[in-house]
Amino acid sequence: MSGGGGPKGAGYDLEGKVALVTGASRGVGAATAIVLAAAGCRVACAARSTDASPKRTPGTLDTTVGAITTVHGPGRAVAVPTDLTDSGQVIAMVGATVAEFGRLDILVNNAAVTFVGDLDIPMRRHDLVMEINLRAPLIAIREAVPHMRASGGGRIVNVSSLAALNPIPGLMSYGISKIGLERLTVDAARQLARDGIAVNCFRIDLPVASEGFVANTPDTDHSTWEPSEVAAEGICWMLRRPASYSGRRESMAGLRRREGIMPSRSPQPEADTPATEMFDGLAADTETMFR
Repeated sequence: MSGGGGPKGAGYDLEGKVALVTGASRGVGAATAIVLAAAGCRVACAARSTDASPKRTPGTLDTTVGAITTVHGPGRAVAVPTDLTDSGQVIAMVGATVAEFGRLDILVNNAAVTFVGDLDIPMRRHDLVMEINLRAPLIAIREAVPHMRASGGGRIVNVSSLAALNPIPGLMSYGISKIGLERLTVDAARQLARDGIAVNCFRIDLPVASEGFVANTPDTDHSTWEPSEVAAEGICWMLRRPASYSGRRESMAGLRRREGIMPSRSPQPEADTPATEMFDGLAADTETMFR
């Protein structure tokens, strides 16, 4: 994690900007879309789950768009049903956002999938994790950049996980995809700095009770976990930084301590001293908590 506070300079005003958020049918993605709309953005909400085609985990794009529309009126959010395993649909997702709102200023690569498994994970599932968690963000960034250049700059946030740094039992492929996403962040930041496009990574390293992770950890006590809105606050904080704030791989826990943001909403907050560097050595071989 990069040390030090945010750089000096004018912040990034979210009012009037157009944002595209993936994984916006539930959890952190839905919460981020709602917070961005409250900040004055028009928001394209992308995911697979819709009222017409719901998935096993609760939450749909229609629910998220409806929550925004109820508060802010029509025209502030649009649903963009997208299967991120299909490169053509990822490209179309960006195109649909620009077609609807006329521009694209902000991209939040939040969507991710998790399958339990380590070296024994079926390769089709490993490939699916990589397609959604790493390949789709790369394609989305490539498609978004020309539109951000046309607008004179932009902001990209990639959402990572503690699994990027720690070898969590049962999450090998997920962790590989997330550390790859962090590397993509710093490389893209280097290439896009001249265009006024800041690229940063928000690592969720505190337990967040998104619908997906609650469903994948049915035997775990979630009462101390933070609601998704807490993580969304941190993502929006990053988006508001000046363009010189780029290439950062920030820890959710670290930002809370350093910047005083994202106050806990849990009655019994978890200890907030997770790792900030990739694990080195022989990790304990324990049973996985994921199902």
